[in-house]
Amino acid sequence: MQLPFFFEEDLHVADEFILSEESSKHAVQVLRMHESDELIITNGNGGSATAFIVIADKKKTEVKVTQRHFVPPRSGRVSVAVSLIKNKNRFEWFLEKATEIGVSEIIPLICQRTEPHHFNHNRMRNILVSAMLQSQQVWLPSLQEPVKFGEVIKKFRHESKFIAHCMKAEKNQLVGETPGHNRFQPKDRLILIGPEGDFTEGEIELALQHHFIPVSIGETRLRTETAALVAAVLLMNI
Repeated sequence: MQLPFFFEEDLHVADEFILSEESSKHAVQVLRMHESDELIITNGNGGSATAFIVIADKKKTEVKVTQRHFVPPRSGRVSVAVSLIKNKNRFEWFLEKATEIGVSEIIPLICQRTEPHHFNHNRMRNILVSAMLQSQQVWLPSLQEPVKFGEVIKKFRHESKFIAHCMKAEKNQLVGETPGHNRFQPKDRLILIGPEGDFTEGEIELALQHHFIPVSIGETRLRTETAALVAAVLLMNI
């Protein structure tokens, strides 16, 4: 049986420490854990610790660490810059699924055709934490504040940069040609996914001027959040 996962951003150096009130409440009231029950704690930055409960308290659960672990990050970061969408539930769905598959970074994108949207960073980050714990990972994706399209083009310096759009133009397929061979040879990878009205011609041209590779992610027209997830899966596997 898998041990339950907990998130403590400040994973103490000391072998005995008290969990946050949120973690304590979840352990004692929700999971009904008791003294001697084991759990895994991660800081979302590759570090984790196996521990057992010394004192079970809904506000101040004390644990003792028995083992510590570190998982190195994946070779090559996968970053998805995706336009905000008016339906926040659909955007939150993408955040959850992107975390589950191991995306490194999520950049909420503001394009010319992006609809007005209130971005609650704390809520969005909590969704990432929940998805990380549910999928039992130890790396929390980096969640940026919303960034304008032009700033993303100039600010983020990944080694491989792609833009997915729907306009009729010459585009590459975002897949490797054969197992073990990849014409892009990416390391840190970034892809831009536009709003449901797509990028404007000016935005696409600006991206191309900054050496973004135009790509297709399929034959059908996808919703923004679906396109972002498909692109993320493809980038994870090239």
